[in-house]
Parts: sequence; C-alpha cells; structure tokens
Amino acid sequence: MFSKSAQIYDAIYHWKDYAGEAEALHALIQQHKRSPGNALLDVACGTGGHIPFLRQRYTIEGLDLSEEMLAVARQKHPGVVFHQGDMVDFDLGHLFDVVVCLFNSISYVQTVARLQRTLQTLSRHVRPGGLVIVEPFFDLETYRQKIAPGKVFANLGGDADCKVARMIVSQVEHGLAVWEMNFLVGTSAGIEYFVERHEMALFSHTDYAAAFQAAGLDVIHVPVDQIEQGWYLGSQPLA
Repeated sequence: MFSKSAQIYDAIYHWKDYAGEAEALHALIQQHKRSPGNALLDVACGTGGHIPFLRQRYTIEGLDLSEEMLAVARQKHPGVVFHQGDMVDFDLGHLFDVVVCLFNSISYVQTVARLQRTLQTLSRHVRPGGLVIVEPFFDLETYRQKIAPGKVFANLGGDADCKVARMIVSQVEHGLAVWEMNFLVGTSAGIEYFVERHEMALFSHTDYAAAFQAAGLDVIHVPVDQIEQGWYLGSQPLA
C-alpha cells in the first residue's frame, strides 16, 4: 500500500505536529497509567514521526506492516527496535506499559471483526495497569458531513532536490472511505507519476467501545486539542 510512497511520506505530511501530539500523549499517559514501567510500542508507526519525541521519555519500539516504511524508520531512528507485522495478529513475545496506534491507522483493518481482533492483540501486549491508546478515523456520518464524497484534496511538499504533489478525490464504497492517491514526484531525473488506493473503515463509537471492552480494557474517549476525532484510551485492569 505504501510501497512507492514510503520515501516521500514525510514530505507529504510535513505539516503534522508530531511534537505536540507526543506531548499530549505523554500527559494522558501520566494521568492514567498504573503500571510502573515506561516501555512503549508504536503500532503502525510508519516512518516513525512520533518516535523522536516519545523516545525522550519512553523505551520505545515500533511495528508496521510495510517493509518500505520500516526501512525509512530504521534509517531515521538508529538504535530503535522495529518489527514487521500486522496489527491484527502480531506476537512480539513481551509486554509493554503503553501500546499506541495513531494517525487513523486502525481504520486500515477495514472490518469490525478485524477491529476486535486487533484490540485483542494490542491488549495482549500490555501489562496490568498499562494502556492502549488508539486514534480513530471518522465514522460514516461525520465523514459524509466533513469529507463528502467527491471532495478534492491536494498536498505539496519536498525540498530543493525533490518536489512532491498529491491529489485525492474522496469516495465511499461499501461503507469504506476510498482514497485514490495520485502522486507526482519531481527530481532532477524527471517527473514520476503513480497511484495508490487506500481503503479505510468508518467505524462507529459503538464499534470502538465494544472492541475495547471485548479485549478486557476499560475504555474512555478523550478529547485532544491536536486531533479532531480525539483518542480512545483503554486501561488494562491491575492484576
């Protein structure tokens, strides 16, 4: 899915406030975590945008499905352990105090059944008293209101050596948000054009709450200044 865009991902998302989000995340963790450690797993970490800010306070590892994204993350963040795996069913064999899945990545699981399996997997990797924090995508009604089918998005990024443009026309198909991402990448060697198709679930609040509860987590939804949809916070009960 990100096989071709991994190398230009950071250029496209140059506007994202990773530092501010990491500060908000840390404040939330400090308020709610009851386990004594500081081990954190960033699931669907991508190129590791949050990692330089989180690793100042946590012993951090990353996991992503895309080998191309992980290659960029490893180059950017030497010394951090990264794992290749699917958020639905990975097994790292050890536990963390906090597991996060940010930037709407959870929507890529696409079905309620896979959402439930994913939360069970995340929960299995959290110590008693630890936290699972998930950033949702929009639900279907909100998506239709804010990102109506047919709306056009455009992003520009890059530096002196590489210019990147991305355009998207949003659609809804079979209850999924479908984004055909059209890329233009310009370098001294010429201009390359390619398309990536992204299909994202539009889960409801009930879907998320039920998945957390089925995974044995006590869940609340918390507002976040930087994130319109807020975050879901699941607490692993103390043993």
